[in-house]
Amino acid sequence: MDSPDLYNIKQQFTLGAYKSLVNLPLPDPASPDYTPILVYQARAHLALGNSAAAVALATPDSDSIAVKAVAALAQFLSGEADTEAALEQLRDLVVEIEGGDDDDEDEDGPSEWEKGTVRVLAGVAFARAGEVEEALETLGAGTDTRNVEAIAYTAQIYLSINRPDLARKELARAARWAEDDLLLQLAEASVGLATGRDAYADAAAFLTEQLANPSLSSPRLLTARGVARLLRGEVVGARSDLEEAQSVAGGQPDAETLAAQVVATGLGGAKGAEADQLYAQLAAAYPAFPLVTDLKEKADLFDELAAKFAVPPLATVSA
Repeated sequence: MDSPDLYNIKQQFTLGAYKSLVNLPLPDPASPDYTPILVYQARAHLALGNSAAAVALATPDSDSIAVKAVAALAQFLSGEADTEAALEQLRDLVVEIEGGDDDDEDEDGPSEWEKGTVRVLAGVAFARAGEVEEALETLGAGTDTRNVEAIAYTAQIYLSINRPDLARKELARAARWAEDDLLLQLAEASVGLATGRDAYADAAAFLTEQLANPSLSSPRLLTARGVARLLRGEVVGARSDLEEAQSVAGGQPDAETLAAQVVATGLGGAKGAEADQLYAQLAAAYPAFPLVTDLKEKADLFDELAAKFAVPPLATVSA
């Protein structure tokens, strides 16, 4: 069972309170919570886009296999070093834990938490690299795994490839033994937002319940509720959530918040120039964001097709 401190940190990480998490002091290195909290803090730095801080915290020469995994993921996400080498390191770590899965647990060997963490971090890297099948296999998709985080990320991958049916199947399997798990409920809310209006109210209610926690400050949750409100047609409420998310983030919205602001502004009857300005900001700051790349592909396709048609000359009246 997790200690109260570790439990609270896991909750903060799950709900996207990354800024408050990275500012917490680490426990004594002799504490059993030291490595898990260090890994959660390093992952929070990665979620905030600060790979350098994650690398400084999680050194690859650590004795912990989970710390090695988060260091490799940080190297991959930084894009500054050999990303293929980072992927190979994660593959080696997965092989290492698989080699010990059939053995009796050794006191000096990796714990079940460390093994599960390695699988999740490797799965994240493989999915980001476009190796979807490898990611799903690493996460244990379709198996009887009891790693809730792996199951939740598996559901996200299925949503990304437009297979909400498989996402629901994974979550339904986990609900038999982890019905009240916060991460599982968050994953179910994500599936609800992705699959239709009948589930929007449930997702919005769950997010509102989490935001009622006075000790939690999470722009991610505010953005998620803003998106839920957009899907329900509550544009004014959505814009309020997104503005608050930007404020909580220190005035610098992340990609998801900024993209949602573009949509909310376009739907809210504001002047087109305002939406165009927000989109230009999104495209400049996050050129690889799906909304930006998708719109660029469609614009390029339009230009390509338009170039195939010659404009006929203007008709003239003959005498």
